[in-house]
Amino acid sequence: QVQLVESGGGLVQPGGSLRLACAASGSIFSIYVMAWYRQAPGKQRDLVADIHSGGSTNYADSVKGRFTISRDNAKNTVYLQMNSLKPEDTAVYYCNAEVATVSLRKWYWGQGTQVTVSS
Repeated sequence: QVQLVESGGGLVQPGGSLRLACAASGSIFSIYVMAWYRQAPGKQRDLVADIHSGGSTNYADSVKGRFTISRDNAKNTVYLQMNSLKPEDTAVYYCNAEVATVSLRKWYWGQGTQVTVSS
């Protein structure tokens, strides 16, 4: 089995910064794509950013220039550095990863971490 555990959420004032982390553990053979999604109350879950094993990245237009996704392949961990946070960034942030074990290749989700941007 594979587990994704997020950390780093919390309450921050507008203009502030937070860094999220997501560590994958279990019988991992390889991790292809790692990503962050977010879901605000009453809204669908949307992609924030993703990063492929080779390092290429994609960002939602709403976070370009403010958020940076990175990964440490040795630690099976993905990070999301969030700067210049806005109230509209308030959401539950979910980690998502495409993971291969010895017998299976599938997508996994973390449990989510709350980010609240408010004064």
